[in-house]
Amino acid sequence: MNNKKNNKILISACLLGSKVRYDGKDNLIDSPLIQRLRDEGRLVPVCPEIEGGLSTPRAPAEIQDKFPLRITNIDDEDVTPQFLSGAEKTLEIALREGCCCALMKSRSPSCGNHEVYDGHFNNTIKPGSGVTADELMRKGFPVYNERQLDQLTEFMALQDR
Repeated sequence: MNNKKNNKILISACLLGSKVRYDGKDNLIDSPLIQRLRDEGRLVPVCPEIEGGLSTPRAPAEIQDKFPLRITNIDDEDVTPQFLSGAEKTLEIALREGCCCALMKSRSPSCGNHEVYDGHFNNTIKPGSGVTADELMRKGFPVYNERQLDQLTEFMALQDR
């Protein structure tokens, strides 16, 4: 039988206020749902880019190609290995902590689940997903972003039955 306290959610650390974004800032979301889940001890914060060995602050990075995967920062340095390592470590954390889903930062080259920046560093969005979101979804984890809190609420209600 499911105990709702066991249904943990992997969450991008920046969404909880950790200053781990490329520019040293956060993406804190002020939401009663997030506060309740935090109070219940159900959130597992992670920053895949930090897990992969990148520092804060760091040059912004975008996905250049998916096949084969190539991610570069704005200075044209290849950061693909760090993104892949971060994705692997994040998946290990999700599995170890028994997470049932993930709430990740939209548009991120790591965490974006539906759209990412197009690789030209001009704020243009294209359909696609980030490296970590891809890895989580491949392993069966539903991945939501901060614009999908209603869908996350519905999913958690089903999990908590």
